[in-house]
Amino acid sequence: MGSKSYVEGFQFSDADKETLSKFASCPDATQYPHAFRWYVHIAALQGVRGLSLAPPAPAAAPAPAKKEPPKKSEDDDDFDVFGDDDEGEQAEEPKESRAEMLARLKKEAEARTAAKEAKQRTLVSIEVKPWSTEQDLAALWKKITTEIVQDGLKWGEGFSTPEIAFGIKKLCTTFVMGVNNSSGDVQEAIEAMEDEVQSVEITSMNVL
Repeated sequence: MGSKSYVEGFQFSDADKETLSKFASCPDATQYPHAFRWYVHIAALQGVRGLSLAPPAPAAAPAPAKKEPPKKSEDDDDFDVFGDDDEGEQAEEPKESRAEMLARLKKEAEARTAAKEAKQRTLVSIEVKPWSTEQDLAALWKKITTEIVQDGLKWGEGFSTPEIAFGIKKLCTTFVMGVNNSSGDVQEAIEAMEDEVQSVEITSMNVL
């Protein structure tokens, strides 16, 4: 992270939020100077106050004869998140503890995951085996697709009838379902047509 200010790209993103939420404490400035500088910068952007950009001083360092103001490096200037321009505005904002910040970041990450899963769709392929060669598979497909109806369930627009053996053919079709649908429920609903259906097999499931 020595040459980067952010985890991804050149500006603050959700990747920085999620990475920050995984830290149990601030990285050691002596062992991990770049991680320490990134942590302080991102924490400040998230509203955490009271963090210092400078590493901790040695325990037994002798006092210098004359103190001079520390010189700022170019890297320090890049991470000067406590500038004079917005100091007054930041002072008026309510402070957020680190625990509150981590809880908020976790909640935001969970919300993004839930939103993504809510949009997930799955394509399911099935094979329906009839009882005899006299079975009208076109009529059976129409019955299945019109009688088995659920919110979020959409049947495919066609079907095929490959031969199994001895002149008996099977009905192959597909349907798309959402996260609130169950392929097992659809399978059981078809198998409930006992006079026309011998068995139902799910051959594949693919997330769209």
